[in-house]
Amino acid sequence: MAKALSKSQVAAEIAEKAGLTKKQAAEILEIVAQLAYKNAKNTFTLPGIGKLVLVNRKARLGRNPATGEQIQIPAKRVVKFRVAKAAKDAILGAK
Repeated sequence: MAKALSKSQVAAEIAEKAGLTKKQAAEILEIVAQLAYKNAKNTFTLPGIGKLVLVNRKARLGRNPATGEQIQIPAKRVVKFRVAKAAKDAILGAK
């Protein structure tokens, strides 16, 4: 399996395709990341890729894998990423 692209590799690819410097492309990536962090509470969408959503999980009963003892897992808020249909179709191929 191929390795994932690093941030600098992504920035270099964006710079090449858009005719920017690598530094400018890296700044754009940083700005998009900061924007996503700031707006994740209200759902942040990257068009054609997916969206970040904040989800409330309910409290539930779980099991300690080492001892088998039942434990109460508290309710919590988590961040999830929902992949857009366009991205799924582009990666997996349309059905």
